[in-house]
Amino acid sequence: MAKQKNRINVVFSTNPDYQYETEEKVEADSIAPGQQKLRIALDKKNRGGKEVTLITGFIGPETELEDLGKMLKNKCGVGGSVKDSEVLLQGDHRDKVVKILLEKGFTQTKKTGG
Repeated sequence: MAKQKNRINVVFSTNPDYQYETEEKVEADSIAPGQQKLRIALDKKNRGGKEVTLITGFIGPETELEDLGKMLKNKCGVGGSVKDSEVLLQGDHRDKVVKILLEKGFTQTKKTGG
């Protein structure tokens, strides 16, 4: 199997001085929990009619987001995942998540949607 490289939109170049552009992930700096504007919503789109609690708006390193997702899954006793800077929890746990996040110091946390 060929080794895949992280080149953006370039397959081959005959120019010996050409520098390939590569994607580099830049980690966002950590912001205090009181400054985070987290939004909690109920989502059903593209999930086969299943409800998920969606937490968005987190700014910080991916590791901290994964830790937050793990803590929320543990406290709610449900499964879920962390994808695309969002935390997904299986089922409708909006009220419980808001309460947990407010206790953890995320003071600007709000429910969105219906």
